[in-house]
Amino acid sequence: MASCEGCYQPDSDGIPIDLFVSKKNPRHRIITSSGFSLRFTDSSANLVFSVDPPSIRGSPAPPTFIKRLLTDASGNLLISIAHKQKAMWQGFREDSSEEKDVIFRVERTIKTLTRLEFQVFLPNNKSDLKMRGSPFYRSCTIYNGDSVLAQTSLMYKLGLQKKLLVPRNRFRLTIFPDGYAHRALIVALTAIFFHGRKLWI
Repeated sequence: MASCEGCYQPDSDGIPIDLFVSKKNPRHRIITSSGFSLRFTDSSANLVFSVDPPSIRGSPAPPTFIKRLLTDASGNLLISIAHKQKAMWQGFREDSSEEKDVIFRVERTIKTLTRLEFQVFLPNNKSDLKMRGSPFYRSCTIYNGDSVLAQTSLMYKLGLQKKLLVPRNRFRLTIFPDGYAHRALIVALTAIFFHGRKLWI
């Protein structure tokens, strides 16, 4: 699987780590369905990853099938996310769009009103990973075989008498120890899972 050496290094000591996901409309842009970014922050609200439309980075523009760019907190481009077919996505290394630099390929296998499921293929064409869940409930679980790498969930805050739901455009991504080395891949897959659900495309 794709690793993330040199980027965010959690000091978790084997404990699951949380990233907090929010939708953001970039400054000085007219709000459109393709103009939103996803920001992934840590518990101190420090930016860890960002998934943005290519226009945010300016010229030269990537091919039109490149729909989102995943960068780290320093703005280093890690993965270019392509959407070439209706139910298929690809992730390319950094700013490449060549087949030799494909990191992963994702195919949607189930789509209903309440459930989505995806197969994730790595460069050896072996389907190591699966994603399944419900975008409406911001619920997505990423599996490697029987092992859970990461999971998303809605967030709540305590009120005077009951728990209050945090706005649906913010949710939590929990990365478990088996997923530490593949954080950038997990973030890219999370963005793909919520593609088209009034979240970022």
